[in-house]
Amino acid sequence: MTEYLRLRQICLVAPHLEPAISDISAIMGLEVCYRDGNVAKYGLENALLPVDTILLEVVAPFQPGTAAGRFLDKNGGRGGYMAIFCCDDPDARGRHANGLGVRTANVITHAPYHGVQLHPRDCRAAFIEFNHTTGSDDVLGPYPPAGPDWQKSIRKDVTRALTAVEMQSPDPQGLAAHWGRITGIAVSNNARGEPELKLPNASFRFVKGPSDLMSGLTFEVADIAKVRDAARAKGCKVSGDSFDLCGVTFKLVA
Repeated sequence: MTEYLRLRQICLVAPHLEPAISDISAIMGLEVCYRDGNVAKYGLENALLPVDTILLEVVAPFQPGTAAGRFLDKNGGRGGYMAIFCCDDPDARGRHANGLGVRTANVITHAPYHGVQLHPRDCRAAFIEFNHTTGSDDVLGPYPPAGPDWQKSIRKDVTRALTAVEMQSPDPQGLAAHWGRITGIAVSNNARGEPELKLPNASFRFVKGPSDLMSGLTFEVADIAKVRDAARAKGCKVSGDSFDLCGVTFKLVA
């Protein structure tokens, strides 16, 4: 199988699933494709919304003592929870990470899906997961975590794509190099001189900030003003062409 790596999913965490999911749906014009009962064993509930072929997930704890709950407490509700990549061989990528001193936190197999999650403390900023689904080499192919018919929920009239993930750190160059070693992607610099990891379908850019966390998501939208006004109507903090929701900054580009 040809080696590849693509961004498959971004997971955010909220204290409660509502109103986070309904607000994202209303503001961004996205549709929930699935609620995965398998996450209940971790004390979580979730919902997933496709943004073109990348999935946006929100998880929320419904009992005390969950990893997601501890994440919320530690970061004061700020920051994205997980970056999930589809690839040809999750186990090989997990072993590579282990060789860098990054521990495996969890291995999930729900055939035909197989995922390897790395420890967030070792990754810094957020969980990293590598997964593979038999038949998922097609970007519109099966992806069990998003349900059997996730493709039918793709809506592109308001939000067209998720194009970039912003990571912040007191040492953005160091965090970029660390994630680059884990993912096997060479660090480059974008037009603003920021370190960046480029994937076929999205990029990760690293900026200066007070702590290591996933701080923002960039979305290509059809009408920036319309989305910005919808965010303001939902009570989100709006600044320029950005607004805060579910622990991260949603950045809008045309």
